[in-house]
Amino acid sequence: MSVSIRLRREGTTNSPYYKIVVADSRSPRDGKFIEIIGNYDPKKAGQNAKLDLARVDYWVSNGAQPSETVASIIRNLRHAAKTAELQTASA
Repeated sequence: MSVSIRLRREGTTNSPYYKIVVADSRSPRDGKFIEIIGNYDPKKAGQNAKLDLARVDYWVSNGAQPSETVASIIRNLRHAAKTAELQTASA
């Protein structure tokens, strides 16, 4: 079974909201999933995603492939966490 980490669309017309899920790559976009590991709101400014990075690491170590968008969100959140860590260490 090929597992992917991808976005699942929710919300109404012109007001999208996404959940970041781990799903079988053969299932439809809004279909069955294995686990919800975060959310993403593209309409919100600033920090618009929340993600459990420990679960991301677990799934990636077990062979899950993140989509391009989710990979970008992961990179941004890791960078933000690293920046916040450096700022607290220097203070």
